[in-house]
Amino acid sequence: MGIIDLRSDTVTTPPSSMRAVIAKAQVGDDVYGEDPPLMN
Repeated sequence: MGIIDLRSDTVTTPPSSMRAVIAKAQVGDDVYGEDPPLMN
């Protein structure tokens, strides 16, 4: 059995298209209801 690499979220980088969406995202505090819903 081979080695399973569980670091995928720390050793990969998002593509430029994903980085652009992240940069434009509206964010706020979820506890105070300032964080907009992800999708309608």
